[in-house]
Amino acid sequence: MALWSGRFSGDRKNSLIDFTESISFDRRLFRCDIAGSKAHVKMLAQCGYVSKATADKITRELDAIVSRIEKGDFVFTPELEDIHMHIESEIIKKLGDEGARLHTARSRNDQIALDIRLYLRELSKDIICETRTLQAALVAKADENRDTIMPGFTHLQHAQPVLFAHHLLAYVEMFERDAGRIHDCIRRISLCPLGSGAIAGTTLKIDRRMTAKMLGFSGPARNSMDAVSDRDFICEFVAALAIFAMHVSRLSEDIVLWCSEEFGFVELDDAFCTGSSLMPQKKNPDIAELARGKTGRIYGSLVAVLTICKGLPLAYNRDLQEDKEPLFDAADTVLKILSVYPGMIRTMKAKKERMLAAASDPCLMATDLAEYLVEKEIPFREAHKKVGKLVRFCRENGKKLDSLSLKEMKSLIPEADEKALTLFSPVRSVSRREIAGGTGFREVRRQIGFWKKKLGTANH
Repeated sequence: MALWSGRFSGDRKNSLIDFTESISFDRRLFRCDIAGSKAHVKMLAQCGYVSKATADKITRELDAIVSRIEKGDFVFTPELEDIHMHIESEIIKKLGDEGARLHTARSRNDQIALDIRLYLRELSKDIICETRTLQAALVAKADENRDTIMPGFTHLQHAQPVLFAHHLLAYVEMFERDAGRIHDCIRRISLCPLGSGAIAGTTLKIDRRMTAKMLGFSGPARNSMDAVSDRDFICEFVAALAIFAMHVSRLSEDIVLWCSEEFGFVELDDAFCTGSSLMPQKKNPDIAELARGKTGRIYGSLVAVLTICKGLPLAYNRDLQEDKEPLFDAADTVLKILSVYPGMIRTMKAKKERMLAAASDPCLMATDLAEYLVEKEIPFREAHKKVGKLVRFCRENGKKLDSLSLKEMKSLIPEADEKALTLFSPVRSVSRREIAGGTGFREVRRQIGFWKKKLGTANH
């Protein structure tokens, strides 16, 4: 029988029970729910609403429930709807009236608001830790390829020579922002909702500051209505996961392109690829493709939680039961990606000669020539126009920029000299970009050193 059944008569049909239950997915919150209950009953004892002996008995039973759930000996049933009612009913079953005192001065509304906060606080640590592992794999791969030159792309067109390491480190920066976003969003759940009751708090003289302190919060939530109905932190958390997934998807797209015959820049380890059911020669980058595809799934979770919250009047509404499945799915999906992606990066092999050949088209150094003219005090827009005409001349006459004679170059760029003829080397181009954040050899080494130190991988 449901713990709230005193107000109702008649039996509920199985279809209604199945429709309203949440234990099938919120059971994963059991540790958080029990942690909240232990703090709550200790506070009730301190405030004189239960005896210390009763509080100790309840605490022991709560610990026993944790053990039983971990061992798989605890029976979950849809009739009890959610994790809160399962735990409370078990306490009442074991301790009778003493156990029934546990729910004093609280509601399932403030319980679930607490449980999700506690859950996300721990989950965020796992996701940030695994993100650091992915960053470390990218930094290690960059360190292996600190001198590997490839063409950089804009509009998916060859643009300028860059270091492969520089390209990889761009993703390290993205994932650093992702870790920061997750950390920031956890900061905003630092107020404890427990004690807010269903909507208006309680007439009982409880000590909410004590409960908040025991559970590691900075203090109690300031507004009971906001405390029980706020799901901003879920929206924000899933949004952070969605942005992370977007970054993974971009990296996956790069890897898929790099693996193709047209690019041929990298080769993935066989463990991270599959074959074709029809074509024996195929080696498909399925892990990268699946990660790219799972991004859409995480976006769906974000849209779901935003839509659930968008039209709700204050305060708690049962709609909010639906926030957990998209949250859990998004988090589980991100953790699955993070469980395989670092290994794929670590075992990925760069085809250095192919990359360098693709970066050796002298047209990729056209900007180098324009900037060389700037050093000769020619305004950049004029220099850009002169070099553009030179590139067009080469296209129309079947010539390459690095095969022009000085006379041919001076016919369109009178300010050109012998040094201008030496600019069309990808190695030289990269080596001249030794500015902060540039793709120069020394600057990229400095960036690798920075990340190795920050991630604690300098000696690994």
